[in-house]
Amino acid sequence: MKPYVYAISDIHGQIDLFEKLLKDFDPRMHQLVLIGDLNDRGPHSKACFLRGKELVERYQAIYLRGNHEDYFLKFLAHPEEVADKYWLNGGKETINSLLHPGATEEYSPTEMAMMIRSRYKDLILFLENLPYYFEWEQYIFVHAGVNLTLKDWHQTTPRDFMWLRETFHNGRNQTGKTIVFGHTITPSLHGDNQTTDLWFSDGKIGIDGGAIYGGSVHGVIFNPEGIVQDIEYQKRTKPWTP
Repeated sequence: MKPYVYAISDIHGQIDLFEKLLKDFDPRMHQLVLIGDLNDRGPHSKACFLRGKELVERYQAIYLRGNHEDYFLKFLAHPEEVADKYWLNGGKETINSLLHPGATEEYSPTEMAMMIRSRYKDLILFLENLPYYFEWEQYIFVHAGVNLTLKDWHQTTPRDFMWLRETFHNGRNQTGKTIVFGHTITPSLHGDNQTTDLWFSDGKIGIDGGAIYGGSVHGVIFNPEGIVQDIEYQKRTKPWTP
């Protein structure tokens, strides 16, 4: 077991910020954990997907399934039913990245799903098998949260692992562990729609600084005792749009 975990927050197709964070990744010392949502909204989802897959295969990184990976897979399975809602959640950027710019204006959802399933079989299989959480020492790493009303949080449903918000944020943490999560941006958790710092409350640590909205990405290094380093990069080129 490696002495540190390096957890990276929601990337959302921003390969430049992803690569900046990865400069501090030491595969000899760090267990890398990607919190999920590498795709959608940003312009380079394909590159982020493939980089995440490479990190798992080369360095045994843990890549957790976020709600946006799940949305992408649901689109492939049911394109006509899912497309409109997926577009509203940044799905066009992912589809255009995987096919070509403007593809979402040229083809029907069914045609796009067929092309992607044909061209990216290995990637799709990889995404379908992503885990929902990772336990290490005193920590639980998860995309959105765990069901704190259950006696055993392991029984949380897949949907809740990927989608929980207020009931998790406001619930009492009796797991005995610190829960590290993304999904809900820290400016929202802080309540001011401005502060991109990490969010701490009742043994929970939110690490998604909302870079895709003009906030920041975080790479957080943990040892068994706590946080060793928080590496934060602001998305300076984009105005804040909460």
